[in-house]
Amino acid sequence: MADLKHIGESISAQFRGLNGRHPGQWPLVPRLACAIVAMLAVVVLGWYFHWDGQLDQLKAGAQEEIRLRDAYKSKMQQAINLDGLRKQKEQVGEYVSTLEKQLPSKAEMDALLSDINQAGVGRGLQFELFKPGQVVVKEYYAELPINIKISGNYHDVGAFTSDIANLPRIVTLNNMNLVAGATGAGAPAAGAPVTGKDGVLTLEAIAKTFRYLDAEEVASQRKANAKSDPKGGKK
Repeated sequence: MADLKHIGESISAQFRGLNGRHPGQWPLVPRLACAIVAMLAVVVLGWYFHWDGQLDQLKAGAQEEIRLRDAYKSKMQQAINLDGLRKQKEQVGEYVSTLEKQLPSKAEMDALLSDINQAGVGRGLQFELFKPGQVVVKEYYAELPINIKISGNYHDVGAFTSDIANLPRIVTLNNMNLVAGATGAGAPAAGAPVTGKDGVLTLEAIAKTFRYLDAEEVASQRKANAKSDPKGGKK
């Protein structure tokens, strides 16, 4: 304890009488303390004014490196699977081409409407309504709804829907409503299962046919899309 007390007094004595003396003439301990304080001040000021921003840049660079590494791995994976991806692209192109062949052109629509009508007439069905609606132009195709109402026996109505499904062009039946009507005592009651040979069924539905757009319609659609999106459709 005496030694520690002596050392403390010796150090304290070195800090006495420093006023008016040049720092170069200070004893060893005050000079060391001054040097440590100066070094700490330099570190703090350097961190605040310079190193802090560089550390942020270093973090951003590290994150960018990770992103670039991931992008590189993804592109390498794509490069490895390039042949497979090309084959998939060809298959998708063939599939799309097959579907496009099932879409009639504007000139073929009348023939398709006639095919739908003949599908019903050929089954002995009575058309009470066959009314094409307004054409709805989509981005890549046009849709034509047709309100139909036909009457006939159970099997003929079922065969008609099957014939529609088997047309070479795409035709769908939507919002189908099947109602049993009476032609004699053997007709089924309302809400009862339809089994009867003697009952007449009435089918109301919306048949939708589709066609591809011609060059003029495609140009018109693109112009309309460009007007609706001032940035040219880019997101």
